[in-house]
Amino acid sequence: MRRSSQWYAGTDRNAYIHRAWMRRGLPADAFDGRPHIAIANTASDLTPCNMHLDEVAEHVKRGVWEAGGVPLNLPVVSLGETQVRPTAMLWRNMAAMATEEMLRANPIDGVVLLGGCDKTIPALLMAAASVDLPAVVVPGGPMLTGHFRGSPLGCGTDVWALSEEVRAGTLTEAEFLRSESSMIRSKGHCNTMGTASTMGLLAEVLGMTLPGLAGIPAADSRLLAGAHETGGLVVDLVKRGRRPSQVMTRGSFLNAIVALAALGGSTNAVIHLLAIAGRLGVDLDQDDFDRTGSGVPLLVDLQPAGRFLMDDLYRAGGLHAVLRQVHDLLDPEAITVTGRPLVDSLGDVRIHDAEVIRPRPRPLRDHAGIAVLYGNLAPDGAVIKPAAASPHLLKHRGPAVVFDSVEDLHARLDDPDLDVTPDSVLILRGCGPKGYPGMPEVSNLPLPPKLLAQGVRDMVRICDGRMSGTAYGTVVLHVAPEAAAGGPLAKVRTGDMIILDVPGRRLDVELPDEELAARQPAPAAVRAFARPSRGWQRLYVETVRQANTGADLDFLIGSSGDHVPRESH
Repeated sequence: MRRSSQWYAGTDRNAYIHRAWMRRGLPADAFDGRPHIAIANTASDLTPCNMHLDEVAEHVKRGVWEAGGVPLNLPVVSLGETQVRPTAMLWRNMAAMATEEMLRANPIDGVVLLGGCDKTIPALLMAAASVDLPAVVVPGGPMLTGHFRGSPLGCGTDVWALSEEVRAGTLTEAEFLRSESSMIRSKGHCNTMGTASTMGLLAEVLGMTLPGLAGIPAADSRLLAGAHETGGLVVDLVKRGRRPSQVMTRGSFLNAIVALAALGGSTNAVIHLLAIAGRLGVDLDQDDFDRTGSGVPLLVDLQPAGRFLMDDLYRAGGLHAVLRQVHDLLDPEAITVTGRPLVDSLGDVRIHDAEVIRPRPRPLRDHAGIAVLYGNLAPDGAVIKPAAASPHLLKHRGPAVVFDSVEDLHARLDDPDLDVTPDSVLILRGCGPKGYPGMPEVSNLPLPPKLLAQGVRDMVRICDGRMSGTAYGTVVLHVAPEAAAGGPLAKVRTGDMIILDVPGRRLDVELPDEELAARQPAPAAVRAFARPSRGWQRLYVETVRQANTGADLDFLIGSSGDHVPRESH
């Protein structure tokens, strides 16, 4: 008996109501036990990277009908990374919770998850993990590459780079604005190895997409063909009863960590994977990213860690060509939605451009994974992406220049009298899950213009927030506990000596333990912490967990399944 039959089967009044209100073009046999498939669709005109997903949904529908199912469009909360204030991360958990509740509340047997922009795929996977109905992801895919002054533009990455050129005086504001029309060439999400690309690819490594689908550019007709095939696949998932909890195992998450390192993926994946694992009850912690990923070579030469872009990666052999190079590091038993092991889908796929995807014997870097740091400045950890950092700064000692909030940063950073040198360590606090709220992507602080004019292009920066996956630099982020949760970052003063030792996995302020313990948080920092009085923001601040556990809400850890015992009529 299908789950949807709990609504539609029978001759009583309630079944009558459920069927009658759905007879708006559905054939009579739609209610005879055929699988009802929701298409959880994050298409929105205010989420530019997902605007094309209505077209993708139409092709999913065709595949569902063809396989004997009944497709049903289900618009869900959509988050435009570039549009939503104060930060899209504030709403990830809300989108996950709302989607979970709608999947559970409606008469559906399975779901296709359509996402693209940074937070949409993580939120959809969190929801699917919590309700645990048969589910499969169709990633929206990256945009095609635009060009400016004859050079390819990396969406996001080149925004940061070009804006720094303006601040340094090497690019006019008029030229900077002229690049705007070239930056976004087509439908799709960022074409760098940012968070959207990373999570789309990792959805496949987790086993939650049709093998070979992730990474296809949004404008490529093969995405629509894959969407059609996915529609047929989800009907089969329902018939076989294959659920996300059977697919996304600990082995799947460890595979995702290996892939994250080999791809040079976004640090945001740490928070998202931890949150998804938390919904499933999978034993995964922050240290797994270092233990499993630190020895994995960086094989993909993509911005922000390299030169090329996502359509180059697909041309060069795509995700499978990368995974083939590290197949011995992958869990051979972790399956995909097809029911077969992920490693079985790799075959003998080849690299077609060895500049974009490096063969394992000659990687871009021998050790590329996320490094997890501990010390008296980060008792519960912090992360850094060595592949995007300057090698000479991975071991550094310098005086702190502290900013108590984003507003404080903007007010003082450009001051020519700011007491800062290339050896200084820029610290921005009040940007964690509680303090902002929502943990914005501000950790890659812009550099002071007086240093840009001297040719400085990187400095050590430390923050309890996040940074865009398209960003780069020697940035320590996700410091936990955050300043607003009582972390020692709130006690640091300008002039304190900071020691960063990435090889030694340490982050410390050079103070005796008793002095650091006796210090009070900086009053200006405390005044800057968010204190929302109502609505989602208040619920979020009161219940959100720290970055080292995935920044989910404490009452959403684990799952509730798909059962709804009561009837509304």
